[in-house]
Amino acid sequence: MEYVKFDGIEKKVSKFFMGTFGMFPDNKEKHFQTLDAAYDLGITAIDTARAYDSEPTVGEWIKSRGVRENIVLLSKGAHPTDYRERVTPYDIDSDLAETLAELQTDYLDIYLLHRDNTKLPVGPIVEKLNEHQAAGRIKIFGGSNWTHERLEEANEYAYAHNLTPMSVSSPNFSLAEQVKNPFAPGCVTIAGNKNADAQEWYTKNQMPVLAYSSLARGLFSGRITRELLANDPESIDMFCRIGYCYEENFVRLDRCKEIAEEKGCSIPQVAMAYVLDSPLNAFPIIGAANRSEIESSLGALDVKLTPSEVLYLELKTDDRK
Repeated sequence: MEYVKFDGIEKKVSKFFMGTFGMFPDNKEKHFQTLDAAYDLGITAIDTARAYDSEPTVGEWIKSRGVRENIVLLSKGAHPTDYRERVTPYDIDSDLAETLAELQTDYLDIYLLHRDNTKLPVGPIVEKLNEHQAAGRIKIFGGSNWTHERLEEANEYAYAHNLTPMSVSSPNFSLAEQVKNPFAPGCVTIAGNKNADAQEWYTKNQMPVLAYSSLARGLFSGRITRELLANDPESIDMFCRIGYCYEENFVRLDRCKEIAEEKGCSIPQVAMAYVLDSPLNAFPIIGAANRSEIESSLGALDVKLTPSEVLYLELKTDDRK
């Protein structure tokens, strides 16, 4: 495992975050085994959210293992509902209090706002996050599904008012182009050639990018093919099918397979290496279900892509030599 330092967090942060979407409390023993495997393999950063209903599982696992001070714990709040947008100071207060109770801790290492509400000014939001940081409830904070323009706006406000800026972001980022938004409204992707401006912004400022759906919801798992899409589309993850199952991404998949065969590794390891080797300061969030899948993801650390291979994967050239 590789580890880095985030400004504002004393602990080392593992290069991979363990995702906990779907870790509901009704099957906690199975989820405990997955979390045990991740920790044993060196993953010390955990990603959860108020909207995932996985905080009770994560909190109980951390307490039962006695590892709180070894874990970089991230959660997200202020997720909208079908009835209203909830990125408000009031909802931040409410969600953070519930999150800390569910996780059985008195602080988070990283707190992210799960969505943005661009109808609201950033000032009161930034002030509220600073208030919780000053009280010791959060170490650092940022946005999940915030555009880079909105992050910049928030940080300009922070600098102008002698406040702590947002310092971490969690958009979608992978090798695949997100052709349609497969998730809820307000989700943000910085993947693909069409988002070069966002990638340039993140490359320039090196804000950590916690990349969700880093394997495009399984497109690069090695199990999805054009034939499967044509003959049995319902067997493919709905989010993958809606967002990523398009010809340009199947060409990327073909090229991943070529490179994987040459390097003696797997297709997902090539796709994950693309994220790890990008000029962005990227940290993949993995949604592995067992130890074997975690080990496979970590193997991407040993896969190094050449600049020409990266351009080939990005469909910017037809020559990978």
